[in-house]
Amino acid sequence: MEHKNRSVFSAGVLALLTILFITLTILSSVFLKGMRVDLTKNGLYTLSDGTHNILENMDEPVKLYLYFSEDVSRELPQFRSYARWAGEMLEEFADRSNGKLSLQRVNPVPFSPQEDEAAQYGLQGVPVGPAGDMLYFGLAGTNSLDGLQVMPFLQPEKERFLEYDLAKMVSSLSHPNHKKVGLISALDMKPGFDPATQSMREAWVIHQQFSQLFELQDISPASVELPTDLELLVLVHPKDLGENLLYQIDQFALRGGHVLAFMDPLAEADLGGDPNDPMARMNAGGSSSLGPLLKAWGVGFNTDKVLGDRAYALQVSIAQGQPPVRHLGILSVKSDGMNNTDVVSADLQSVNFSTTGWLAPLEGASTGFEPLVESSESAAPIDAARLRFLSNPQDLSQDFEPTGDRYALVARITGQALTAFEQAPEGISLVTHLTASDKAGINVVLFADSDILTDRLWVQKQNFLGQTIVNSFADNGTLVANIADQLLGSSDLIDIRARASTNQPFERVGALRLSAEAQFRDTEQRLQAELDETEQTLTQMQSARQDGELTVLTPQQQQEVQRFVDRKLQIRGELRQVQHDLSRDIDALGMRLKLINIVLMPVLIIIAALVFRQMRRKRRQRGEQ
Repeated sequence: MEHKNRSVFSAGVLALLTILFITLTILSSVFLKGMRVDLTKNGLYTLSDGTHNILENMDEPVKLYLYFSEDVSRELPQFRSYARWAGEMLEEFADRSNGKLSLQRVNPVPFSPQEDEAAQYGLQGVPVGPAGDMLYFGLAGTNSLDGLQVMPFLQPEKERFLEYDLAKMVSSLSHPNHKKVGLISALDMKPGFDPATQSMREAWVIHQQFSQLFELQDISPASVELPTDLELLVLVHPKDLGENLLYQIDQFALRGGHVLAFMDPLAEADLGGDPNDPMARMNAGGSSSLGPLLKAWGVGFNTDKVLGDRAYALQVSIAQGQPPVRHLGILSVKSDGMNNTDVVSADLQSVNFSTTGWLAPLEGASTGFEPLVESSESAAPIDAARLRFLSNPQDLSQDFEPTGDRYALVARITGQALTAFEQAPEGISLVTHLTASDKAGINVVLFADSDILTDRLWVQKQNFLGQTIVNSFADNGTLVANIADQLLGSSDLIDIRARASTNQPFERVGALRLSAEAQFRDTEQRLQAELDETEQTLTQMQSARQDGELTVLTPQQQQEVQRFVDRKLQIRGELRQVQHDLSRDIDALGMRLKLINIVLMPVLIIIAALVFRQMRRKRRQRGEQ
C-alpha cells in the first residue's frame, strides 16, 4: 500500500511539473518576447547599439518584404542557411522597432503572383536547376509616403555587411527627406559652356549623382559664410580659400558637421583659368590644401610631392603605334589596398587615382586616423614638378626606389580636435566661438586627390538613341557615394560594425589537413618522380627498336615492358594510398565527433541519470532506516 501511494505521489509530481513547464513556456513567450541570449562566438545574433538607436528613433513606419524561394532553394543549403539567418535578423529588427517596422515573408513560387511582385519590385532572379526555375532572395522596403528601396539579391558573400545595409535602408525610409549637402569646388563640375571645345559641357557624373541623391547646394569658394542648415560639406580642390571661409569650415566641423574633402598636390582638372590665355597653362594643375585645418585635425599633407606606385601603376599609351607603358603617377588601387573592415571600402575592386598625394597622422595628434585606401609597399614620393610637363612616363622610373611603406590615399579622421583659430576673424558673427569639438568629436574624410572625381578615371560615356549611357569601369563613384551616404546616415549608422561571417571554418580540420600534407608530400613527390622515370623508360625502349617492327616485341622485350607496366600500376596504387592518407585523419576526426554527438553524449546523460537515481535511492533507504 505504501509503495502504491508513493507511485501515485510521483505521478502527481510529474504531472504538476509538466503543467508548470507548459505554463512557464506560455508566459515566457508573452512576457519575455524579444529577449535572447547570444552564445555565438562573434555575437552573430546581437544587433549593434547604432542599429538599436535607429530602430528606436524611426519617424515613418516601414514595411519590409523578404522574398525567398523556399521550394527552388531546397538543393542549395548555403542559401537556405543564410536566408534563415537574414530572416532572424529582420525579425530582430521588427521586435526592436516598437511597432514601427513590420516584416512580411514571401515565397515567390514559379508562375505565381508573388513572383510577378518580386519582378515588379526589381528583385533579381537567378535561374537554378535543370528546369531553370528562378531563385529570388531579395528585400523590398516601403514607407507611408510611397518611398521604395530595394536590395535586388542578398549575396552570402556580403553577409558581414547585412546589418549595415538593413539599417541603412530602414533609416532612409524612416527619414525620407533629402539631406542638404554643400559643395565648394575650385573645379568647374557643373554643366555649362566649354570654351576649349566651343560647345556645351555636361556636368561631371559625380555631380549628377550627388544632385540626384541629395539636396545639393553649390557654394562659391569666394563666400565668407556657410549656409546654416548643411548636413555635409564637400570640398573639391579647395585652393586659395579665404580666412573667413576656413574659419567657417573649422567651426562647422567642431560643431559635429561632417566634412568630405578632396585635396591635391597636382590637380590635372585645374585648367588654370581661360584656356585661350597662353599663361593659363603655366597656372594649370595647381595644388590645394586646407592648411591650418589639417594641423588642427592632426593630419600631414605635402603639396610638393605626388605618390608613385610600381605595383598599382596603370598602363597608358604615349604615341600611336607604340606599346603602352606604365605610368607611376596614375594608379589603380586594387582590393588589397582597400580597408576591408570598413563598409565603405570593403566590397570595392579598384579605385583609380592620378597624381595623388598622401595623408599621414601627425605625432601627438588627439584625433584618430583610419586609412580607407592605401598604396602598395612598392610606392615612393616623386617631386610634383616632374609630372607637370611630363612627356614620357618612362622617365619616372629612373631613380625610382620604393620605400617599402604603405601610404594613405584616403583616410577618416575622428575624435577630439581643437580649433585652428584663436578667435573669430573680423566680420564674422557667431553665437559661440568653439575652441574644441563637442563630445562626439569631428568626423572628416580626406582624399589626397581631386582627379579621382573626373569622369576619365572611372566612367565611359556612350550615346544610345540620343541618350548618354554611363558605364563605370572603376569604383571611384561608389567609394565617394558610400562615404557621403555613411556620413549623412548619422553616427548610429557609422558605428554599426561589419559583422563576422556565419560560416565558421573548421580550424582543427584545417590544421589536420596541413599536417597531413606536410607528412606525405615528400612521399608523393618521390613516387611521382619514379612514375615519370618509368614512363620515360618505356618510351625509350619503344623508340630503340632497329628493325622497324614497332608493333611486334620479342619475348625479352615483352617481359621487360610487362615489368615496367606492373611497376607503373604499383606506383599508381601507392599514389592513391597517399591521397587516402591525406584525408584519413580528417575522416577519423569526423568519426570521433559523430561518436561523441551520437553515442557518447547520450551515454553520459544516461549514466548521470542512473547515478543521480542511485544516490536518491540510497538517501531514501537511509531515511527509512
